[in-house]
Amino acid sequence: MARYTGPKRRLSRREGIALFAKDAKSIDKKGAIPPGQHGLGRRRRISEYGTQLREKQKAKRIFGILEKQFKRYFEKASKVKGATGLALLQSLETRLDNVVYKLGFAQSRNAARQFVSHGHIKVDGQKVNIPSYKVGINQTIEIIAKMRDNTQVKKSLEDSSTLPEWLERKATVGKVLRIPNRDEMEQSINEQLIVEYYSR
Repeated sequence: MARYTGPKRRLSRREGIALFAKDAKSIDKKGAIPPGQHGLGRRRRISEYGTQLREKQKAKRIFGILEKQFKRYFEKASKVKGATGLALLQSLETRLDNVVYKLGFAQSRNAARQFVSHGHIKVDGQKVNIPSYKVGINQTIEIIAKMRDNTQVKKSLEDSSTLPEWLERKATVGKVLRIPNRDEMEQSINEQLIVEYYSR
């Protein structure tokens, strides 16, 4: 299972936004200074292609996906009837690791991914250890019994305030009520730029 294992704060600085919760303070403090020894130097004007590329990279990094897999998501979305960008985001939002994160079972997408890959999550009563598993409408997601008293899980459940309206949760059991609308998904991504990037 391929995943990025390098420094994460560097990615947030490259994209100019806090991609991960822990980076929020440092990004606000330093501003959007790109990584590397020339980060504070003169910035070049970014081209149209560069803007599209950065948006695609940002989406990949938010959801913790590498290039090959992200491209497959786009190709599948392009075959769906309707807006390709919307279909792409809906596919990303309904990944099991993202749903676990949005339900408040984990404090980050990376932690949610680890929960899934370690077999701590059940879908409709069956253990699923594939983070990219696509969760469907009316499927239930729950934390296995031995993890319900886990300190991190308890803290995450306490910290999570409001759930998106397309999800519901009772204690450590969640359910997907419907496919999310655009205003209920990641707001920092401009999906049209990603469509333009792949349509070159």
